[in-house]
Amino acid sequence: MSEPTTWHTLSLPAKLLAVLFWLLRWLPMPLIRLKGAVLGELMYWLIPGRRKVGLINLRLCFPDWPEARRRATLREHYRVFCTCLLAYGKLWFGPEKLVRNLVRREGYEHYLAVKDQPVILLAPHFLGLDYGGILHTADHWGASVYTSTHDNPFDQLLRLGRSRFGAPLLIRRNDGIRPIVKALKQGAPLYYLPDQDLGRKESIFVPFFGIQTATVPGLPRLAQLGKAVVVPMVTTLEGNHFVTRYYPAWTDYPGDDVEADTRRMNAFIEQRIRDFPAQYYWLHRRFKTRPRGEPDLYGRKGPQD
Repeated sequence: MSEPTTWHTLSLPAKLLAVLFWLLRWLPMPLIRLKGAVLGELMYWLIPGRRKVGLINLRLCFPDWPEARRRATLREHYRVFCTCLLAYGKLWFGPEKLVRNLVRREGYEHYLAVKDQPVILLAPHFLGLDYGGILHTADHWGASVYTSTHDNPFDQLLRLGRSRFGAPLLIRRNDGIRPIVKALKQGAPLYYLPDQDLGRKESIFVPFFGIQTATVPGLPRLAQLGKAVVVPMVTTLEGNHFVTRYYPAWTDYPGDDVEADTRRMNAFIEQRIRDFPAQYYWLHRRFKTRPRGEPDLYGRKGPQD
């Protein structure tokens, strides 16, 4: 478990960065979107390494698109990314009323229908995920699993912001599955982010956009052990607001086949990406771990061993 982050535990650089975000909270959203667009264009051109990763990901996932469309999508991705970044000032330091006006909910009844039983909120890595997650904690205490070992100022502020409406139960991934199942059985909804490459040891290979992709099969296992229902939850930036969409709880899940259940999860995420292609986090090396013998997809030489 992890102790909650408070203002007093922040480092001095994190406190100075917090002042900047506190000032940003006063900017109206149209101006934040304008500044985010300008900053996003600069980042697209000034960070070629990440631009390369994003373009490779889009080429792999959308091979039928013309290259111009992939580049336009990635540029929009950077603009949305920077808008979300600048809007953290409102999310972290604005009054609760401002946050509730900033983030709108759709399909919230799907969560309310099952909230009295163990629930896993399936939250793929869309750029607005913190906005939906933090608003959810304003009404429902819960738990989440984290893997980051970084302690840079921005990560400190992320943890502080995620605790602003009540400290969630933070569970380290290397603590294993037992504390997660215990939290579910105690009634803490689990905010679960499933779609990162965590290496061969923790993963199985299942299709994602037709590519064999190292995927953690934790969702069906946690749902089974915790007797939990899965409610997907995706947050996107639309106009000057964020929209959190809750989807109906999955039926007949998990089944008897962990691989099939993990494929179902990837297929759901893939469809949501097709709905909002510029708002998925494309800068992560999602296809880094390859089946043995396959070449690296990001330009490093030699096959995976």
